[in-house]
Amino acid sequence: MTEWDIKKLRILRTLGERGTVTATAEALHMTPSAVSQQLTNLAKQLGVPLLEAQGRRVRLTDAAHLVLRHAEAVFAQLERADAELAGYLAGEAGEVRVGAFSTAVPALVVPAVAALRLTHPGVEVRVRETEAAESYELLSAGAVDLALSLAAHAPTARDPRFTRIPLLADPLDVALPPDHPLASAPDLRLSDLSSEPWIYGGSGPWSEITRTACEAAGFVPEQAHSAAGWTTILAMVEAGMGVALIPRMAAAARVTGITVRPLPHDRPTRHVVAATRRGAEAAPAISRVLAAIREVAGS
Repeated sequence: MTEWDIKKLRILRTLGERGTVTATAEALHMTPSAVSQQLTNLAKQLGVPLLEAQGRRVRLTDAAHLVLRHAEAVFAQLERADAELAGYLAGEAGEVRVGAFSTAVPALVVPAVAALRLTHPGVEVRVRETEAAESYELLSAGAVDLALSLAAHAPTARDPRFTRIPLLADPLDVALPPDHPLASAPDLRLSDLSSEPWIYGGSGPWSEITRTACEAAGFVPEQAHSAAGWTTILAMVEAGMGVALIPRMAAAARVTGITVRPLPHDRPTRHVVAATRRGAEAAPAISRVLAAIREVAGS
């Protein structure tokens, strides 16, 4: 296969534009002898004559014009590559893979992606719903670039592999059947629900969060039903099968069929964090996506 040398092709193009070796050398900040040597080497590489004498000047051969026709397409593609690379370096382009737990996807990631499509359409976000432990395995393995999880189940700030970024404190509200006697009770406290049947997961972060919040209020919740998905939990609450703590991010999408009450006295809260591989938060495209997610979290 013929060897194409971009630098030498640029010299040939400049000679075609400027007309003389001397003018070409001045334009490219080279010596005339260096220009001549580079073009001689290019002719040898391509196996065709590129210049022919015309009095005291030289002119491009037909073969040289053919070479330049093809070279112009290469130059144009390289210009596009330069522009795209500049956009990447400025955070205007690039792919960012995000791993996030179920409620964070619609509440934080999807609005951030929608905003980025308007402001930075060259940044492509690929979303993967994950459990907390899995998201950090994927992050460590390089399968995702940004992980969203609950702070209680994220690696500690001392873990040298990751950089943790706080996103928000998500209040926990209580979901009640609409006809529950306490659905409209003033000044509702978590302890008022100590004798209620509770619905929460049998294991994992949400099981721990529910038990911890209830124990802080002075009782151990009676687990009447076990479920992990919010659609299932809220369907059970609506059917009058029990009560449940629910993150405000998850409750935002469900506005009918249940009563959601805040708990201003107990103030149970879960903390949501983002994490990157240490140092990767400075990558422009990742920084753009993280900034968009933080803006959504702040609102």
